[in-house]
Amino acid sequence: MHSYEMRIDGQVRDGTERSVENPATGETVGTVSTGTRTDASDAIEAARSLRKEWAESDPARRERGLRAVAERIEADRDELSELLVAETGKCLGTAEGEVMETAQQFRFFAGVVDKVRGDTIPTSTNRLNYTKRVPYGVTAHIIPWNYPLLLGSRGIAAALATGNTVVAKPPSRAPLSTMWYGNILVEEFPDGVVNLVPGSGREVGAALSDHPGVDLITFTGSTAVGQQVLEAAAANITPVDLELGGKAPAVVLPDTDVENAARGVARGIFSNAGQNCVATSRAIVHEDVKAEFTELVVREAERISLGPGGDPSTDMGPVISAGAQDDILGYIEAGREEGATLRTGGNVPDDPELQDGYFVEPTVFDDVTPDMQIAREEIFGPVLSILSVESVDEAVAVANDSPYALAASVWTDGLHATRIADRLDHGLVAVNTFPVSMPQSPWGGNKESGLGREGGYEGVEAFTTVNSVVVEHGEMEPY
Repeated sequence: MHSYEMRIDGQVRDGTERSVENPATGETVGTVSTGTRTDASDAIEAARSLRKEWAESDPARRERGLRAVAERIEADRDELSELLVAETGKCLGTAEGEVMETAQQFRFFAGVVDKVRGDTIPTSTNRLNYTKRVPYGVTAHIIPWNYPLLLGSRGIAAALATGNTVVAKPPSRAPLSTMWYGNILVEEFPDGVVNLVPGSGREVGAALSDHPGVDLITFTGSTAVGQQVLEAAAANITPVDLELGGKAPAVVLPDTDVENAARGVARGIFSNAGQNCVATSRAIVHEDVKAEFTELVVREAERISLGPGGDPSTDMGPVISAGAQDDILGYIEAGREEGATLRTGGNVPDDPELQDGYFVEPTVFDDVTPDMQIAREEIFGPVLSILSVESVDEAVAVANDSPYALAASVWTDGLHATRIADRLDHGLVAVNTFPVSMPQSPWGGNKESGLGREGGYEGVEAFTTVNSVVVEHGEMEPY
């Protein structure tokens, strides 16, 4: 049983204890003390008290801390992966990958600590103009539950590397693994530099969003909640970095290896039970290969073994909660009512050993049209919609016809792949793979999928602002 308390200014603080359940079994896997608006305010004040000192700290000190965190995550990777499986339900292999990429995030940003540079601007001969990238100050991090380690570390590592102090709200539904590595952060950095306040979005999340002592907010989650964060931050003109919803299209063209595309699209939608903002939930398939692709992807879906994530034979675990399960089943029913053809799945599994968990069968709909609810709204579950198109131009138009624009993929062996990618209005476009993240690569969406970018050097830019200095070498002329 894992138990964690808030960490504010390096100290442990008690709060209201809340149990965390395993979505595969309903069993309690740990507890976390949750905070209030007052706790969040205290954490912000602690971070503000270290704001100037940490911004001016030796880059080598920041680098050592980030590398130490990476090493400790790697040393604990087995236990941390098992905890991540227990509280989210994801498969062990997926959890292990997330843990290792989290360590890589800290290593990457450790490597850029001493490479944050400004520019020299050409001016008239008697002036010098140069810029400096400087930290914002106190950064607030509101972390999601679906990839709590990876998505939280992407912002926290960049913030610490660039000299910001941190107040983090672990996800309400799966806070334990975030608290695990959060405690490592607290131990490796000076008191007050990293502060952890678990709690509800309505209280702690809202407190971080509207507090005048926060200098930058980063939020990953639904578009609806992201809008609320923006509205709250507007009162203080606080900059906000957002990664929001997605409805990722996978464009499948006739000149691709159709079997490979079917495997990739299946991996993209059914991995992590579809609880992924870049899940390939729309397969936009050229009519020449649509029948073949559909049969192959249905076969892939029907091969998937459901079960607890810790079982080596499991291919897909549960969704995160009973509420999520109900929402997904509601979308499936809407698909039926709107006239889509259910090719496989669509139900809760009838295996009695899975009845205590929140499982949904891998589901594939055929004959989907762009106006259907299942083709337009983010389901955040293991539901694939297959749409047929007659041309590349139509495929691009359908792919872009969405308020979401986080990620897309193109499946083609043709040299026109990059031209098609350039026409897709999405923050990330993958060619012959499902969308993937890497520490050195930027991540973020267009339109209603977000604002800004994290990851890569763009992550450095996200957590710094630019100050310009103008030096006049000549004398002022009199009026």
